[in-house]
Amino acid sequence: MGTRYKAVAFTFFLSSLFFSLAFSASDDGLLRIGLKKMKFDQNNRLAARLESKDADKLRASIRKYNFRGKYGESADTDIVALKNYMDAQYFGEIGIGTPPQKFTVIFDTGKSAAIQYGTGAISGFFSEDNVKVGHLVVKNQEFIEATREPGVTFLVAKFDGILGLGFKEISVGNSTPVWYNMVKQGLVREPVFSFWLNRNLNEEEGGQLVFGGVDQHHYIGKHTYVPVSQKGYWQFDMGDVLIDGKESGYCNGGCSAIADSGTSLFAGPTTVVAMINHAIGAAGVVSQECKAVVRQYGQMIMELLMAETEPKKVCSQVGLCTFDGTRGVSAGIESVVDEKDGKSSGLNDAMCSVCEMTVVWIQNQLGQNQTQERILNYVNELCERLPSPMGESAVDCATIPSMPTISFTIGGKVFDLSPAEYILKVGEGDEAQCISGFTGIDIPPPRGPLWILGDMFMGRYHTVFDFGKQRVGFAEAA
Repeated sequence: MGTRYKAVAFTFFLSSLFFSLAFSASDDGLLRIGLKKMKFDQNNRLAARLESKDADKLRASIRKYNFRGKYGESADTDIVALKNYMDAQYFGEIGIGTPPQKFTVIFDTGKSAAIQYGTGAISGFFSEDNVKVGHLVVKNQEFIEATREPGVTFLVAKFDGILGLGFKEISVGNSTPVWYNMVKQGLVREPVFSFWLNRNLNEEEGGQLVFGGVDQHHYIGKHTYVPVSQKGYWQFDMGDVLIDGKESGYCNGGCSAIADSGTSLFAGPTTVVAMINHAIGAAGVVSQECKAVVRQYGQMIMELLMAETEPKKVCSQVGLCTFDGTRGVSAGIESVVDEKDGKSSGLNDAMCSVCEMTVVWIQNQLGQNQTQERILNYVNELCERLPSPMGESAVDCATIPSMPTISFTIGGKVFDLSPAEYILKVGEGDEAQCISGFTGIDIPPPRGPLWILGDMFMGRYHTVFDFGKQRVGFAEAA
């Protein structure tokens, strides 16, 4: 009871929602799976908010990445909820059994499904049968049948299940994923699959998932390839994030990223997300701990940086963290107010992490030769832009044309995103609401700092998952 398992080979959740699928096989040997897309709606949003009451307010909205052990603490959140409150979901249809019964699934390169008996997610059992994907029949495929689906989330789910396209290293019970069996059984021409996601809201077609190679009509120019740095998710090393052409400075020491077809938004270090939200005018939740650190330690942090103190040691020198040789960790600071009440409540984790964010923010502004007063004002403004517990930060729809370009550096190349490509628009006309596409997730080293590049990124950039050469490639989508 309460045991969690990482990832998924193939999971499906029983429901009665079915969508049509267009697939084709041509003389070039590629299997094309047509994708339908489902826009974010108010039912999805309501389900997420209701579910969050039972999930500790979803302290970070991307909680399917259940990194454990040396990679950090796991989070107690209904993992499947992510699929239901993001903006765009891309579906295809498969068949299970003989004769095949149709199920609508999300083809997911990053799904980390949990079976948490008793209090969350789903419960079920392993089964084995033939699985039909397009015209291909994968024989003797293991999958999980769900017998219990707690929570409001499943009431408005727009999918029957999830077909995982990650590596076997993160599969439940070390079962073999569908994709592995496609390759092993000689059903595809090459050990490669690729995504073309159509982000045009005026078109019904959601895009195509191509098994066995790449459709040259789906992209322009050449792909930039980067090697998989750690198998499990499709994870690779990336460079810095640029805000209106200026480096944030956060990833100078290196960051990782995951290409994830099962996530709609961008998720990344809260430090940088707050900087982006400030630049685009997104309103988050005021963090009193953040402002307290700036008020009490901001000047000292600035002086230490100006004295060329090594940035990663600054927070230990002001007494908010201890330095473990590579980074700052909690210093065990307690609340004076709580001590007066006879309680010992830790502000240690919050104060230490906020201090480290403040160091990055001040360092960024010092690099731009800002005055000390302007720097402290800027950092206080960033405290206002920290993502909310639900991960949503609202923006004024009318300001979208004037927002800056946000860019990611991958394989030495800069990949730009325009405001229209990173802002979610919900509704039409005067009722429309706009939400920042950036939400916070903080994964510590050595796995992090980590960015998750979801459908917003993959919609702009055609994405190739090269299983044979263990690499990921990006090119301008056609």
